[in-house]
Amino acid sequence: MKLPPLKALPVFEAVARLTSFSLAAEELNITQSAVSHQIKQLETYLGERLFWRSGRVVTLTDEGRQYFDAIGTALLQIERASEQLLGHEESRIRLSVFSSFAVRWLVPRLPDLQRLHPQINLALEMSNEDPVLSDRVADCFITIRRDSPAYSYDLLYEERLFPVCSQDYWLRIRRELGRDVAPEGRCERPLSSEEIARFPLLSTHSIYDKPVGDWEAWYQDMNESLPVGVRAQHFSHMLLALEAARFHQGIALTNDYMLSTRKDSEDFVRLPAHALVTGDKFYVAWKTSRRHERGIQTLRRWLVGEAIVGGLRSE
Repeated sequence: MKLPPLKALPVFEAVARLTSFSLAAEELNITQSAVSHQIKQLETYLGERLFWRSGRVVTLTDEGRQYFDAIGTALLQIERASEQLLGHEESRIRLSVFSSFAVRWLVPRLPDLQRLHPQINLALEMSNEDPVLSDRVADCFITIRRDSPAYSYDLLYEERLFPVCSQDYWLRIRRELGRDVAPEGRCERPLSSEEIARFPLLSTHSIYDKPVGDWEAWYQDMNESLPVGVRAQHFSHMLLALEAARFHQGIALTNDYMLSTRKDSEDFVRLPAHALVTGDKFYVAWKTSRRHERGIQTLRRWLVGEAIVGGLRSE
């Protein structure tokens, strides 16, 4: 078996992760010259330059980035395997997750995770809508994309957008539309698109990346156009639009996980109206090469189980 200088590998991983020779030296408790020596030795063995240095700025070359993706995973697997044999049960896992999913669905459930699996030490990393799937970013991801062949995916949720408002605002809608309370056991008569448009629409810009894009898609899904002159209030994020709805400012479009088993979910009314299937599917993703790591598999199974129990996905 032909291996590179093994002492250089943790040094390379630290420099690549911290993007600093001095910080790597501090973390490894060695001198900066020792770090430089180990990196030079590794580069000589590989015949490739791994870093570009400009003053104090250190960046990975393309070859260095490719090597780091492979070496970082391998070193992590060695560490985790050693911890298991030594009887160290704690699993440190970084989960990259959308802010809305984290705040409204995941965080309220974390006490159950800690109670059932106290060995899991979970760190949450906020992500945008297109996180880079890499060990450098996180160990597991909640993502809507499945474009990395190096990763495996489990479905959590297929998104639907539906209109909601506060309990008080629903009473106002009833009054203005002249609606009586439906008799017990009978379904509420659906609100028409024209009736919805009579009230302020709270719009989330980030869903479709344009003003009132979410409501335009909702109307288009019914083969209609957004009415001219509709009153719209704009928000960058669904969390903000939902808060505005909670404080009686109009009707917002939201999805199932935003109202899933939160105590304040009772503050909202899901209006009897059309639901738009957006086509976005939420997955928990993990690197296939790390499929045997106990902590990752425990977290994956727990997330999928909670999605099933909470009604986000079927069995």
